[in-house]
Amino acid sequence: MVSAVFHSPLDASEALKASKAAAASSGSTPAATPKAPANIAALPFDWSGLLMKVVPPLFGAGLLIGIWALLTMNSTTFPTPAATWTEAVKLFSDPFYQNGPNDQGLGWNIWYSLKRVALGFGLAALVGIPMGFIIGRFTFVSNMLNPIISLLRPVSPLAWLPIGLMVFKSADPAAIWTIFICSIWPMIINTAVGVQRVPEDYLNVAKVLNLSEWKIVTKILFPSVLPYMLTGVRLSVGTAWLVIVAAEMLTGGVGIGFWVWDEWNNLNVAHIIIAIFVIGIVGLLLEQLLMLVAKRFSYE
Repeated sequence: MVSAVFHSPLDASEALKASKAAAASSGSTPAATPKAPANIAALPFDWSGLLMKVVPPLFGAGLLIGIWALLTMNSTTFPTPAATWTEAVKLFSDPFYQNGPNDQGLGWNIWYSLKRVALGFGLAALVGIPMGFIIGRFTFVSNMLNPIISLLRPVSPLAWLPIGLMVFKSADPAAIWTIFICSIWPMIINTAVGVQRVPEDYLNVAKVLNLSEWKIVTKILFPSVLPYMLTGVRLSVGTAWLVIVAAEMLTGGVGIGFWVWDEWNNLNVAHIIIAIFVIGIVGLLLEQLLMLVAKRFSYE
């Protein structure tokens, strides 16, 4: 049988004082708390992961250049990779020269095309994103506008260019109009789908709390719809950059599309190939930029 001995608080206090005095008289010190090591071993660098990211793209680019070189080895009309590279060095040595309204450097042509894309795309975002929220939020509006969107969305963007030329009487606003009309559909559709996929429980809670429509949009709908909306924005900017080249070929003026068509009229195939690579690189950079923005504003 185990017996328990109880002491009063006074006895416990005296015992604690006695133990401290004994420790002081013996010169013993309390054990030191172990410290963390000063130098923590760094994690090994993932060289294999880096190689898997870098080597395959380089191998693909080398394969493309090799096939191009083999196919143009004995050609007298199509430039070789070396000849194209030489022309590219000349172009980018002075990309912002100006020798008149229709003779400007490649940098100016890219700049004017990007300005048109920014204007048309910005207007499409100002109209398309709110319209997507309205279509997704209200069933009556959705049923009213869905047939119109389904009818107009498959129309080729260049089919809208003559309408723009007739209305605006000028090539530059007509090209911006074409960008606007081709960029608006992905933003409307993706935003509306995102609104319609918001859980019904969230909206029921908003009704219980008697939230205003503005608070429902800003506090509930917007965080949930943001990934869908950014997907629509990314698709729209890719389409806008794709369409501006064709629109500028038809409207003329300064722009990367007009520059390609002008080089074709001069039978300068090397410059056309350079323009193709430039268009692809700029489009890739725009898409990567929007992907970074999407990650930055992700609520996950």
